[in-house]
Amino acid sequence: MTCKFRADLLLFFCGVLALALASFARPGHAQEAGTLQQLLQQDAALISKASRRTIGPVIDRIVASDLPAVPMFLSAWQDKTIWQRRADGLFFVGADMGDRTYRLTDIDSGAVIATVPKDDLKQLKPNSGVRGLIATALVRFQLSDPDPSLREEALTAIERRPEAGLLAPLRASIDTEPDAELKARKMRIERLLTIGHGRDPAERVAAIKDMSGDLGVDLRAALNPLVATRLQISTDLPEGVNLARVLSPGGPDLGRLEAYDMLAEAELAPARQTPDQIKTVLSNHVEGGTVGGVALVRLSTPDARAIAYDTLAQEGKVAPLVRDEEIDAALAAHVFFETYAEPNPEVTAAALAALQGIATRVGLNQTLDLGLDAISLASIYFLAAIGLAITFGLMGVINMAHGEFIMMGAYTGYLVQQVIPNHTVSILLAIPLAFAVTFAAGVAMERLVIRHLYNRPLETLLATFGISIALQQLAKNIFGTQARPLTAPGWLDGALVLNDVVAISYIRIAIFVLALIFLGFFLFLMKRTRLGLETRTVTQNPRMAAAMGINPGRVNMLTFGLGSGIAGIAGVAIGLYAKVTSELGADYIVQSFMTVVVGGVGNIWGALLGATMIGTLQKGIEWLNPSNTLAAQTYMIIFIIIFIQFRPRGIIALKGRAAGD
Repeated sequence: MTCKFRADLLLFFCGVLALALASFARPGHAQEAGTLQQLLQQDAALISKASRRTIGPVIDRIVASDLPAVPMFLSAWQDKTIWQRRADGLFFVGADMGDRTYRLTDIDSGAVIATVPKDDLKQLKPNSGVRGLIATALVRFQLSDPDPSLREEALTAIERRPEAGLLAPLRASIDTEPDAELKARKMRIERLLTIGHGRDPAERVAAIKDMSGDLGVDLRAALNPLVATRLQISTDLPEGVNLARVLSPGGPDLGRLEAYDMLAEAELAPARQTPDQIKTVLSNHVEGGTVGGVALVRLSTPDARAIAYDTLAQEGKVAPLVRDEEIDAALAAHVFFETYAEPNPEVTAAALAALQGIATRVGLNQTLDLGLDAISLASIYFLAAIGLAITFGLMGVINMAHGEFIMMGAYTGYLVQQVIPNHTVSILLAIPLAFAVTFAAGVAMERLVIRHLYNRPLETLLATFGISIALQQLAKNIFGTQARPLTAPGWLDGALVLNDVVAISYIRIAIFVLALIFLGFFLFLMKRTRLGLETRTVTQNPRMAAAMGINPGRVNMLTFGLGSGIAGIAGVAIGLYAKVTSELGADYIVQSFMTVVVGGVGNIWGALLGATMIGTLQKGIEWLNPSNTLAAQTYMIIFIIIFIQFRPRGIIALKGRAAGD
């Protein structure tokens, strides 16, 4: 072969190589090499058989590509609408066209490619774990999505699954967030993520200090892992660790034998034998009525069992017995200490200080929450007792059927709601109607029964108790034993939330306001009206009142009816909070009598103080013993019995007939 021919051949191959390089350098080929489809083909096997253990790096590579089709592909993958063509292994978005055919859409261009039979395709069905990873990856794109609902979903996803990789995209989306509420939420989540996953200890400490005044449960969930400790054992105290404390074996936090057992578990010392283990070993080596040369009858003492065990150990049949001096020597040769899970001491110190401050504020807020619960319960008791304060406090009538008037008012509200579906209108109408119904029932009972039994307390108690049973049975016959709903208006749904610790429902607030309204109404009635003046006159001296032209019978009738009517209104209010049954009144009759007696018979201010005292006492006892409500009520009754021994006329005593003067 001549030199010229070789030169021509070399020139030819160089030209071919140049053409090949030029063809790959064309823009069309560069764009094709950067498609999402080609990226997916690199991990096609892992994608088609995705598992939570293997698919994470693949998803990270897909997201890191920054290709415009990535969000659409991830959403379709999550929704199980990605199909793989069996012929060439390419991935498409598939839409069911019926007749077992699917329309395929290109994942890069979005163009419809073809319609193929289902048998030619394989559907990607990611499990819940893979879908969780996809959802986390989608969060990065949803944080800046134009749709506010998608941005809100992204924030919810971050709260459920906070990860370090989400911190950077979250920070980048804060400045461009147009919604003020979402922006505030993003800033709060960013601070929480910085606490747990920030790279710079200084910024983590700053984030902890920024959030230290927050009482959110999520903040405590972010701080607690930073102060979690792990018990470790070493021959010397290591340097460079975030040391929490050093434990002394035999101290209050680490028992001596417990510490040695930890050494044995870590294979740093031989395992010790417990007394039960020694007995088991000895029982397994009985030979001819002896164990290790010791007769069985002598093995009743620990010393004898130790001698027998040592003999077996010398014969090589069992492991040697670990003595106390060996335990002490092993413990002395090792250091027991706890280290924080967080390696940076500054972050740990900031977290400890923040948690201590949060614990103090949580305690104060829990006290406030307990006080609000006590006021709420006192309002319910006051509403239930205010009618009894009139009938029992002023008239001296022991009305055991007072609870049934409360029950009648609640059922009246229920019947009104069956006729008027608008809950706001029905409740506003039920209040005066319940007053009218129970007022009439009270007047009827006073005219037919009570007026014949004045100054005969035992007969009055028995008669009203019988009426109480009859009214309960009548309610069961009419409404049945199933609880009936008395639904509050929509504007009373939910609760007033002050923070993550303190919250009070709007229904309880409404009952509290209603109690204040009735307090004002009762004071106005007794101080500013003729009926109030006549009632006070008859209460203090009925004979003198009759001599002055006042009809005591009429006054007693109206007063008893008024107390019964107020009980009916209380029933409507209590029915919004409790279940409406025939036993509703029986649940409050005891507390109502206690409220009136403790507060002072015949005094509205006494009833208010009594309700406050009983409500606070019951909530306090329930807080000390939350698992047993019945025990709390028992302790409360015992306390009230003791209280009455020192204040038999209650907190505020009344002069006149009601006081027994």
